[in-house]
Amino acid sequence: MDPGDRDRDPDRDGDFEAFVAARGPRLLRVAWLLTGDAHLAEDLLQTTLAKVWPKWHRISGERPEAYVRKALVHTHASWWRRRWRGEVPHGEVPDAVGSFDAYESVDLEQSLAAAVRSLPIGQRAVVVLRFFEDLSVEDTAATLGCAPGTVKSQSAKALRTLRAVLPVPAEGGERG
Repeated sequence: MDPGDRDRDPDRDGDFEAFVAARGPRLLRVAWLLTGDAHLAEDLLQTTLAKVWPKWHRISGERPEAYVRKALVHTHASWWRRRWRGEVPHGEVPDAVGSFDAYESVDLEQSLAAAVRSLPIGQRAVVVLRFFEDLSVEDTAATLGCAPGTVKSQSAKALRTLRAVLPVPAEGGERG
């Protein structure tokens, strides 16, 4: 008998696997928005799930997604503090073109993702949870372990920064 088999509970394993199957893609999206890299996002989610699994019997009855999301944000923050962030070259920002560009929405999405990744870690977590995960101010505060006023102020600072760095849509034009 493998020593690890003593601690295995088939019910807990099944519940955890069902949770990961159901919520994994959404949690992976949060991880990607935090890291900006698909491979790092997978590593972040896997590390977080490995941390959460031993505690699953305690958290599975409450709000497991909120708990895992909070663990994901905290794990990313600890990785972010340790990671070296050297210079990253950027090309010139192209001028706005008045004609239709089939790839404009892709460019905008990439610009948005890059701008979100450039935010300080606290502001980035607030933006991802509030605007991409659509959490309320109170749920975001609970996830991050801070006051709702902190979420509001970090959100305002982040939005001000994003507005300053993102391209402004042309007057009267719609994005498709």
